[in-house]
Amino acid sequence: MSILSYNGAAIIAMVGKDCVAIAADRRFGVQAQTVSMDFQKIFQMGDRLFLGLPGLATDVQTVSNRMKFRLNLYELREARQVKPKTFLSMVSNLLYERRFGPYFVEPVIAGLDPKTFKPFIASCDLIGCPMITEDFVVSGTCSEQMYGMCESLWEPDLEPDDLFETISQALLNAVDRDAVSGWGAVVHVIEKDKVTTRTLKGRMD
Repeated sequence: MSILSYNGAAIIAMVGKDCVAIAADRRFGVQAQTVSMDFQKIFQMGDRLFLGLPGLATDVQTVSNRMKFRLNLYELREARQVKPKTFLSMVSNLLYERRFGPYFVEPVIAGLDPKTFKPFIASCDLIGCPMITEDFVVSGTCSEQMYGMCESLWEPDLEPDDLFETISQALLNAVDRDAVSGWGAVVHVIEKDKVTTRTLKGRMD
């Protein structure tokens, strides 16, 4: 069994029309045993920037704290908000520094550019190899199921409400096919002028 699937996780990010969404399940477990149903896997790093961390729960918390620290240093030094693409490089850099004893997380980044408000999503592997796409990224223990759902449901230029519905259905139906993720979900829809966060109920069996 891979150490990445020890605690279980499922995270999706999707691009819409002038908006992005990122969603994660809420389960924290130890292999097949569920410990809690309110574990935070998505972290707000800026006004319109979110970081999703599936993987080993201890490393999720370590990497989120280290990234927040590096981001604060960046914003103090540069006196401006970080661009999502720059933030991706920072995450990639942190992971690659530790490539011989890596953090067991596969991050997902979603946000809007602070100046142009252009949507941006990307993901990394556990040693920081970045992948930037124009449609959706998935990461976690049921990534095959999430890919299948996203390929079926996603279409270009979705409005925020449609994007929320699409990402919610993709995540909830994917985690139903995975024993170590699910148990509810949280969805953030990021628009130019606001961020909407909704918590979803999922199957608990």
